[in-house]
Amino acid sequence: MPHAAATFVDWGAFAGTVLALMTVDFVVFGRTHHMSFRVAVLRSLLCVAIGLGFAGFVYARMGSNSALQYLTAYVVEESLSVDNLFVFLVLFNYFGLTESRQQRVLFWGIAGAVVMRGVFIGAGSALLHRFHWMMYVFGAFLMYTGGKLLFRGEEENKPEDNPALKLARRYIRTTSEYHGDHFWVMKDGKRFATPLFLVLIVIELTDVIFAVDSVPAVLAISHDTYVVYASNIMAILGLRALYFVLAGMMGRFHYLGTGLALILLFIGLKMVTARFFHLPTWASLGVIMGVLTGSVGLSLLRPQHASDPPKS
Repeated sequence: MPHAAATFVDWGAFAGTVLALMTVDFVVFGRTHHMSFRVAVLRSLLCVAIGLGFAGFVYARMGSNSALQYLTAYVVEESLSVDNLFVFLVLFNYFGLTESRQQRVLFWGIAGAVVMRGVFIGAGSALLHRFHWMMYVFGAFLMYTGGKLLFRGEEENKPEDNPALKLARRYIRTTSEYHGDHFWVMKDGKRFATPLFLVLIVIELTDVIFAVDSVPAVLAISHDTYVVYASNIMAILGLRALYFVLAGMMGRFHYLGTGLALILLFIGLKMVTARFFHLPTWASLGVIMGVLTGSVGLSLLRPQHASDPPKS
């Protein structure tokens, strides 16, 4: 089936799906103070099923090539988001958030990411269409990021060194204590942000930093704005539930960071060599799935003991 451009119907169907998922998440699960591991797993599987199932809609409307590009981009974004969630876990522990506060921050953080990713993807697509050589810049940056992630060794992730946290504290007037689940509070006639709002800002800025890596990676797979944005947003919509899955399995997949680094290196290499060597989309998807499966499988076969240094 030949490639077809996205229409208003396609964008409308995508927007309706996103709004429906976020509404259900907020109304049904938003008031839950505790999410069990079982519920988190079921919700994550449901979100993944919807995200993968949306490829069927892309196939019916835009053809098999667009559907395959969507699937590949979805897998890339979902896998790279895992590293993002580990940073969130450290930040939430640092701020001492209760589970209900974590859920509130994650919901609004994802809502903000839906908007910010659109800005990043729009800017990235415009750059690639006007300046084709930016493909090589993005590719080199991904290879640099992948190499840094692969060889970061035993670096400790310290929340107080997070640039987003430093920036937020510098420019936002905050209280020293929480006020329930509120983001803002009035004191002496002045509006103060609570630490919960500070965490939300840090999460949003952290997502922007991660988008600098993930958006070029997805743009390497497809230049179609609809395919790129739909796969990106469908992948991050399930992060709220996936976070609690990972929180319950922390440390089990200790080779996942290495796998993510290899994926970034592979995609970066694909971008910088695109002019000389064309790799089919199905082959890229196979490599990415193989690396992810291998890193998870190796983590299970070689569990990390308490005395072992953490893997990158």
